[in-house]
Amino acid sequence: MKIALIGYGKMGKAIEAIATAKGHEVIHRIDMNNLHLLEPNELSKADVAIEFTTPATAVDNIMKCFAANVPVVVGTTGWLDRLPEVEERCKAGNHGFLCASNFSIGVNIFFEVNKRLAALMAPHKEYDVQMLEIHHTQKKDAPSGTAITLAEEILAVNSSKTKWVEGSAHNPGELGIASERIDPTPGTHTVTYTSDIDDISITHTAHNRQGFAAGAVAAAVYMVGKKGVYTMKDVLNL
Repeated sequence: MKIALIGYGKMGKAIEAIATAKGHEVIHRIDMNNLHLLEPNELSKADVAIEFTTPATAVDNIMKCFAANVPVVVGTTGWLDRLPEVEERCKAGNHGFLCASNFSIGVNIFFEVNKRLAALMAPHKEYDVQMLEIHHTQKKDAPSGTAITLAEEILAVNSSKTKWVEGSAHNPGELGIASERIDPTPGTHTVTYTSDIDDISITHTAHNRQGFAAGAVAAAVYMVGKKGVYTMKDVLNL
């Protein structure tokens, strides 16, 4: 598999290490110094692109992958208000697109645990639910995309919460997501249900970037030759 890495920071380098160890070839390492490699004649040399950049550049990079007819795996978060637009463009042009707020196998299982716990807790209005996410100081968006996914899973089944908010909740209908930035934390997410009687918490703690990178490579393998919109649930068959 020939891979174009769009974004060659710490995550890009971690992905490269795992991809090459598995016998794949990284043919492009794209950053601000070689943006010409995003042109269709260059990008089309890859079987798949993996995009980890910034919220400000992600959508433009995705569109360049579509223009080159290269399936793209996107791990950048903070831009998902434009996800419907990107999905529509993907389907209209018969392109390949996979986006995930987190590629870690453990986190994707954690998503399923969160949904199950949320469904069990929804009838018990005596419990209030809040969240905490902790990342390294280079994390550009807050709350994290993973935290937002967890929150939206809870909102889907908990009628006492109408929206998530960054920081502390100011009224009972809000689901507060506290964000902390502490080096060198790769990522910790905690969901806590609190009552006068007891607390129930679930936590996922990443020890390094390897889980995210390995999942991104697995997603890239899955996407080679694919058309349409996919998620990590498709990759992991959840």
